[in-house]
Amino acid sequence: MTATAVASTAPVRFDLVVPEVFPALLKVHEVVSDLDLDKKLHHLVHLRASQINGCAFCVKMHTREARQDGETSDRLDRLVVWAHVSDFSEAEKAALAWTEALTVLNPQTDYASLRGRLRASFTDKQIGALTATIGMINLWNRLQVSAH
Repeated sequence: MTATAVASTAPVRFDLVVPEVFPALLKVHEVVSDLDLDKKLHHLVHLRASQINGCAFCVKMHTREARQDGETSDRLDRLVVWAHVSDFSEAEKAALAWTEALTVLNPQTDYASLRGRLRASFTDKQIGALTATIGMINLWNRLQVSAH
C-alpha cells in the first residue's frame, strides 16, 4: 500500500482537525453528568449503548468505571441479557429499554409506551437527563468507532 493510500484510509484525528469540538462535547458531558441520574444507572446506560455500538474502547472504559463505583461483575456480565434476568430493577429495565430504542433507531418503536414505562420510575427531568446521557454516549461511541 502506498503512503497516499494509507493516508487516505487513516482515521481522522478529530482532536487535531476540529479541536474546538472536543471541549464543547466535554462541557455538554459535564452538564449531563451533573443532572439527577443515579451513577450506577448512568454507567449501565453508557455500557449498554457502547456494547450495541461495538465500541471496544468505551466498553472497556465504562466497565472499569462502573466497577470503580460499586457495580458488580455479575450484573455487568448479564447486561447484554438485561431483559431476561432478575438482576435489574424495573427502573433500570425501563432505562435500558429506552437506551436500546434510542441507540438502534427503528421506525416501529413505540416511544410512547417506553416513556410511560419510564414515568413509572422517573421524573420528566430524570427522563430528560437519561435521554441526554444516551444521546451523548451514542455520539462518543460514533466518534470512537469512526477510528476503527
